[in-house]
Amino acid sequence: MDAPQADASGVASLPPMQTQNTVRAMRKHFLQGIGVLVACALAGAASAAQPAAPRAATPPSPPATPPAANLATEPLLGPGDTVRVIVAENPDLTTEGRLSQRGSLGMPLLGEVALTGRTLTKAAEFIASELLRNRYVRNPHVSVSLIEARSQRVQILGHVAKPGQYALDGTNNHLTDILALAGGRTTEGSDVVVVTRRVGAPQRIEVDVAGMYRDGDLSRDISLEAGDMVYVPTAPVFYVYGAVQRAGVYRLTPDTSVRAALSIGGGLTQRASQRGISINRRMPDGKVRQVTARLDDEVEANDVIFVKESLF
Repeated sequence: MDAPQADASGVASLPPMQTQNTVRAMRKHFLQGIGVLVACALAGAASAAQPAAPRAATPPSPPATPPAANLATEPLLGPGDTVRVIVAENPDLTTEGRLSQRGSLGMPLLGEVALTGRTLTKAAEFIASELLRNRYVRNPHVSVSLIEARSQRVQILGHVAKPGQYALDGTNNHLTDILALAGGRTTEGSDVVVVTRRVGAPQRIEVDVAGMYRDGDLSRDISLEAGDMVYVPTAPVFYVYGAVQRAGVYRLTPDTSVRAALSIGGGLTQRASQRGISINRRMPDGKVRQVTARLDDEVEANDVIFVKESLF
């Protein structure tokens, strides 16, 4: 290889042949770099030109229904009930009417829709499914509300302010609700209310309403069903006469002792004999028997407490 030669200025320079080889090598690397850039550009253009892969089809959503309600407390629809049906964003389908004797409601497009025996939630679901099945509405949002209940009723009798029939509308289904609608118990009404269930196997249910509030146990406030009969009997009483300050008839409360009964009667007179206290009590066989009473004995319904006078 030729050694570098110095020019007139003293700066070394390469021989002509070596200079040509260096230029060729640089040109080769430059062209290779251009080729790589072109290839990358062509690949990007090809990928951009390809059509996008089709997306998976989204299945249609099921018909929307109102929020889940407590089906145990919702009334069952029946003939005579007046309902309002609202289909969201479809005001032409809004319907308000009374269920026929067959328990159906006439609606636009659908015609007669059988709603008897369904709760409000189930009725809304059924109407929504029919609109979707017949392709009248793509994604129906249906709500059903009860305007007037005539099919689900209970009867309340006895010592209440306003006896009669009352509707179960989903908000007044408990025993205390119906008692309140009937104006509450009168002063002669018993604390224990009797509910007779006549649908299915007959049942007799006794509820101590006063004890329920006294103990704070509202779980005894039972839910009523259509056809139930609520009866408020006469409150149990006891009688006091003889050597007492105020002889008469008095309301009997639970756990009343003979001592308390005499106190309610105003107490004994000065001539009363504490050893001469007796009770006339009706026995299970229906006969009335006289039993000697002690002051701590418990008084029973319809007991007649008699206090003798002392001879001295």
